[in-house]
Amino acid sequence: MRSTSQISERDAPFQLRGNSFTVMVLKLVAPDDPSFFPQLLSKIRQAPNFFRNAPVVLDLDDLEEGAGPADFIDFVVTLRQNSLIPVGIQGGTPAQQAAAFEAGLTVMPTGRPSREPERDFQRPAPGRAPTDPLPPRNPAPAGDAAPAQEFQKTTLIITEPVRSGRQIYAARGDLIVLGPVSAGAELLADGNIHVYSSLRGRALAGISGDTAARIFCHSLEAELVSIAGLYRVSEDLDASVFKKQVHIYLDDGYLRMDPLS
Repeated sequence: MRSTSQISERDAPFQLRGNSFTVMVLKLVAPDDPSFFPQLLSKIRQAPNFFRNAPVVLDLDDLEEGAGPADFIDFVVTLRQNSLIPVGIQGGTPAQQAAAFEAGLTVMPTGRPSREPERDFQRPAPGRAPTDPLPPRNPAPAGDAAPAQEFQKTTLIITEPVRSGRQIYAARGDLIVLGPVSAGAELLADGNIHVYSSLRGRALAGISGDTAARIFCHSLEAELVSIAGLYRVSEDLDASVFKKQVHIYLDDGYLRMDPLS
């Protein structure tokens, strides 16, 4: 009989592999406010297909010590009853984290990039060969101040159409797509996103928190667009920008969409 260490991965009854997924973050500011769930349900009704069974992470960073849902288990059950699936939390005090754990949630990393990552890379699209690693850091000359940006910015260029189900992530840089982006596809970038054709899937720019990131596309038909976590779904798109060349950016915390002349 072969030992477990002798069983090849192909013969094993399971495989453990890393992957990345886009998960919505629900920031809790006043979860015990009586208007919390009525306002949340109103938002869900605006785009029911987008929110249906969507995994969410609860952000507790803005909660004061001792604050939080009075009953974490009941809070999670209510979210599930309204089609949102809580999977974890971010931040919070040890007491809040313990209550969340009792409700079946795990403690997630904050999602903010580490100041000293062990490795810098362009994350490849699924099923494709890895791209070249990012260039090494530029050391600051002796006696000079450190550069404002620690890593060189890169640009990932995709020349073929992006089909449904495919996710492309441009780490630490911009993403340029020359072909159409189908519904069900997802574009992510730490910097800007440019689509020189129709955008029917999702586009999330500035996902590491860059509020200066922008989205440009030749025909806006997106399921969702987002910059630094602020998003708008297809049901919220104004007729003045639908199927138009559009420039999307943040202006004083508001997600603006301006037609390009």
